[in-house]
Amino acid sequence: MSKEFISGTSEAINRSDCQVRYTAADSGKLTVEVASKVAALYGNAIEEQVHGTLSGLGISHGKLRIDDGGALPFVIGARVEAAVKAAHPDLTAEALPDIQEHAVYASARNRFRRSRIYVPGVQPKLMLNVGIHQPDGVILDLEDSVAPVEKPSARLIVRNALRVLDFFGAEHMVRINQGDLGLADLESIVPQPVHLILIPKVETADQVVAVDEKIAAICHDCGRQEPVYLMPILESALGVLNALEIAQASPHNVALAIGLEDYTADLGVARTLEGAESLFARGMQVNAARAAGLQAIATVFSDVQDMDGLRAAALEAKALGYDGMGAIHPRQLAVINEAFAPTVQEIAKAKEIVLAFDRAQEQGLGVVSLGSKMIDPPVVKRAQQTVDLAVATGKLTKNWNKAD
Repeated sequence: MSKEFISGTSEAINRSDCQVRYTAADSGKLTVEVASKVAALYGNAIEEQVHGTLSGLGISHGKLRIDDGGALPFVIGARVEAAVKAAHPDLTAEALPDIQEHAVYASARNRFRRSRIYVPGVQPKLMLNVGIHQPDGVILDLEDSVAPVEKPSARLIVRNALRVLDFFGAEHMVRINQGDLGLADLESIVPQPVHLILIPKVETADQVVAVDEKIAAICHDCGRQEPVYLMPILESALGVLNALEIAQASPHNVALAIGLEDYTADLGVARTLEGAESLFARGMQVNAARAAGLQAIATVFSDVQDMDGLRAAALEAKALGYDGMGAIHPRQLAVINEAFAPTVQEIAKAKEIVLAFDRAQEQGLGVVSLGSKMIDPPVVKRAQQTVDLAVATGKLTKNWNKAD
């Protein structure tokens, strides 16, 4: 009896997703069976899409059944392709949806990354509207939130999502897997409209270099010109001790993140709200990021019900020198964005410094002073970043300096 290959669990049928069962054959006809909760409206369209996907993959024999819970076409296509490729591991053809105009826009090295939200790569329902909550970045996750059996499907779902979904200006981020599996993830992800790759559990600079070199090779092959930025994540004692080397490992590094759940597990201690057990690691991370010219990104706050605790954690992170932090639920985003926005006092001070710098430039002075104090270039740079963030968040008008 021929083996049946499956993409999607039975639970997927109830999550605006689907389960696909495919049995390969060397001859005979190709049969497709569709059982959908939306069959009355879209049954024929689903069957037509499945036949088109199979044809695009070069499949003309076998049997396929799809149990659909209302999945969108980009999900159906990914599930069908995943099941087929499980049966035909040497198959290289892809069934790609057309890239939508709203999915293509540029990022920038120094763009604001106050908030970034993790979305499991096998939960497309959560991807659909996450952008309306205004995260600075959306992380489509292929690593910890995806069970091993579902990782091939997640890779294709994320690939397709990058091509078709509207994230409302949020930076497109993907967290790949570790090691060789992560390098294989890149082959599907890098040719798509992705902006940034998160590298999990980085312990040495060589891991970053391997990802960077793999991305360069893929870009060469597919003709991609836009940079792919990198954000290594420190999640162990060794990674923390090698923080500076990791931060400096690639010119495409733009930020350095930390994952405290894995870090404290590596230490063999409990993670606490007070955070004394991770203060050394966070200090190492922030200083390494600053020394390398990168943004420092704090860990997630795991209690999605505790908004007061989240706000306190975000404000503490900002005070330690962080530029942003992760989120695991949309309700956390507004709190994080507000916590990392500049205060009225910070904006007033930054405006003074920027105006003093502008006056010095107009007068041809090489030294910037504010009152009786000299202002160093790093202080001016930080003040300009504060002003830029205030403008971006609507706390200052774009032409504030002309109004004053």
